[in-house]
Amino acid sequence: MTELQSIASQVRRDILRMVHGCQSGHPGGSLGCADLLVALYFQQMKINNRKGKGGYLSFNMDGKGEDLFFLSNGHISPVFYSVLARRGYFDVSELATFRKLSSRLQGHPTTHEHLPGVRVASGSLGQGLSVAIGAALSKKLNGDKTLVYCLMGDGEQQEGQIWEAVQFAPNNNVDNLVAFVDVNGQQIDGSTKKVNDNRDLGAKYKAFGWRVLHVDGNNMDELTTLLRKIKRLVGKGQPIAVMMKTEMGQGVDFMMHSHKWHGVAPNDAQLEQALSQLEETLGDY
Repeated sequence: MTELQSIASQVRRDILRMVHGCQSGHPGGSLGCADLLVALYFQQMKINNRKGKGGYLSFNMDGKGEDLFFLSNGHISPVFYSVLARRGYFDVSELATFRKLSSRLQGHPTTHEHLPGVRVASGSLGQGLSVAIGAALSKKLNGDKTLVYCLMGDGEQQEGQIWEAVQFAPNNNVDNLVAFVDVNGQQIDGSTKKVNDNRDLGAKYKAFGWRVLHVDGNNMDELTTLLRKIKRLVGKGQPIAVMMKTEMGQGVDFMMHSHKWHGVAPNDAQLEQALSQLEETLGDY
């Protein structure tokens, strides 16, 4: 197991324990996207590594000189919170407060709790790409050479605002933007094919002028190779869209290959069974 895979295993344990602890949340997509967020935050993204109050990473909303990440499908907040905590933005013990009263870790990320690492409220689907484009344009105006990353769901691609943003970015030379689409083929009411078939998303993005790449989002080696390649492709006049094939519930056999665990918490026995399949590598909170 590589270091990144080891971190991803712990993040998956965190996700399951967080959702179980409050009997609410979205484990399926969170488990599927764990590898990407670990690869971004622990290897790919340029972030401010200075320590601030309490020994945690310094954080400011401007993000000048830093790569920025925007989670558009905010309901997979468990994976976002776990990665931020494990990266050092706040104490991992706070994960135990997920979705509880007065917690900074709400079901969907918000900004008024001032949780370090969160720059925009998300969860109303379809809006994250527009925010990311605005941030990327701001970086260009400020002469900031760092990048903006955005993660969306494939069910989310059914939102109309997505396609206004998809059209806008290449027409305005937003070539410091990398947008990932989590192509797991599932959404809360069933498969994306049955609910409202997206058909060939890559072809659609390409038709609008994006450079389109494909990756197995649950293969860490393939992911990190692609992320290194992306560093060489930005700044070439086109935004980049990555069609990232993942498995909802990745890492837990009974949660995979179904939409059923999109927004369902495991009971005690199911949690125990799930955790037995994921190595504890960094210590549970």
